[in-house]
Amino acid sequence: LTGAQDGSVRMFEWTRPQQLVCFRQAGNARVTRMYFNSQGNKCGVADGEGFLSIWQVNQTTSNPKPYLSWQCHSKTTSDFAFITSSSLVATSGQSNDNRNVCLWDTLVSSGNSLIHAFTCHDHGATVLQYAPKHQLLISGGRKGCICIFDIRQRQILYTFQAHESAVKALALDPSEDYFVTGSAE
Repeated sequence: LTGAQDGSVRMFEWTRPQQLVCFRQAGNARVTRMYFNSQGNKCGVADGEGFLSIWQVNQTTSNPKPYLSWQCHSKTTSDFAFITSSSLVATSGQSNDNRNVCLWDTLVSSGNSLIHAFTCHDHGATVLQYAPKHQLLISGGRKGCICIFDIRQRQILYTFQAHESAVKALALDPSEDYFVTGSAE
């Protein structure tokens, strides 16, 4: 799966020289993050205008429509994570009201899909990592802050300053004992 600053999203297969599917054409908002769900049957794309779009991967048309497309944040959606069997999605980004980390239910109508919005990261959340064993979300912000959320209780557990500049990367070890942050500095 490839995404570009021109907004295009294309899917390729290792053994074929041509693209299999073009999910989005050039001329859309720049792609900020893309993932497949753990089952590999869906892919999601976040963009610079605050949208998250999700497609079924096994499409037979060359330009399929997403089965879900929501504006999750008013300015940008910088990252997202599929949670559980991809019916629950977490997003990070920047919104005018500082609700910069959100939980969404993909099985209900778009008007009722926002389950919970966390007010955090004054200047926006840049990255997100899901820890399934502990049911935690870890987010990094533009000002170097890290927040850890309990998604079962829907509350912020910890907040601390990890860097002086924007957190650009989060990684979690497989046993979920440690996580690592990387920053713009």
